[in-house]
Amino acid sequence: METRIALYPGSFDPFTLGHLDIVQRLSPLYDEVVVAVLVNPAKHALLSPQERVRSIEESLSALPNVRVLCSDRPTVEVARAVRARVMVRGLRSVTDFEYEMTLAAGYRYMAPEIETLFLPARPEHGSISSSLVREIFALGGDVSMLAPEPVLAALARHTPKGD
Repeated sequence: METRIALYPGSFDPFTLGHLDIVQRLSPLYDEVVVAVLVNPAKHALLSPQERVRSIEESLSALPNVRVLCSDRPTVEVARAVRARVMVRGLRSVTDFEYEMTLAAGYRYMAPEIETLFLPARPEHGSISSSLVREIFALGGDVSMLAPEPVLAALARHTPKGD
């Protein structure tokens, strides 16, 4: 029997409670969930790839069938490398849906053997995004209700820019 592997890719800069919720909901559905921290050299990240991987691993330590990896390869290549048959994308809004549908069409063109699965955010996480967390953090605001504790610890090692 084939191992059911789902890939959950993203930049996760930083990993939020919404991301955590998606992985927690995926974990019982698949034999293995691979959280892929994708690095885009063109983007200026708040947390280093190593900080993101470490804080996500710590956030997900209670889920034995979840692993975290880091890659600068295209998403489809990562999915093939880990033998994922499903790529999971979280949706917060209609705007996310339109953007993600376009990505899914590209993925389907490049890798027809891999399905894209959309998982809607729970209402309490629908407004949380990594960019919102970064912006609030940069202004010196409290992000403790938006990210898991290991992520907050990683953020604490960075000085908010503020005014």
